[in-house]
Amino acid sequence: MRFLATTAVALTVAATGAMAQDVVRVDPMTMEADALYSMQGQLIRTRDITGGDIYTSNEAHDEMSWGYEGVYDGVGADWNDIGDIEDIILSTDGQMIGVVAEIGGFLDIGDKHVMIPLKDVSLVPVDDANYALITRYNEEQLEQLPGIDEGWWD
Repeated sequence: MRFLATTAVALTVAATGAMAQDVVRVDPMTMEADALYSMQGQLIRTRDITGGDIYTSNEAHDEMSWGYEGVYDGVGADWNDIGDIEDIILSTDGQMIGVVAEIGGFLDIGDKHVMIPLKDVSLVPVDDANYALITRYNEEQLEQLPGIDEGWWD
């Protein structure tokens, strides 16, 4: 009887060890990288956005009427180019929260840099590798926003 109990314990331990050997551990970093690589066609680099144009649709939008209006597949024929995307603004946790727009002026003389929150712009593809933004603001409204220069960030 003692032999039978010892054999049963030995088989249980051996089977448990074999099951533990079948467990494959996957590094979470590898899983995240694999997920990013699988999204290749859906990712956009900031260099494809900065330097792009900012457009207004020439329609009056208030806070309530502006929002997700579908996906833009290109620049509208009746949109006005009112500035350039100077920079992308990220939060400390890496989320895009807005853009720095360069508006007004001529050849960088008399221009103004303003911050536009992400909720007030939509991304528009221009070609295979570049993007523009459309905003609910017109040029006059953007000029009324507080200016931000390099000293503002310090």
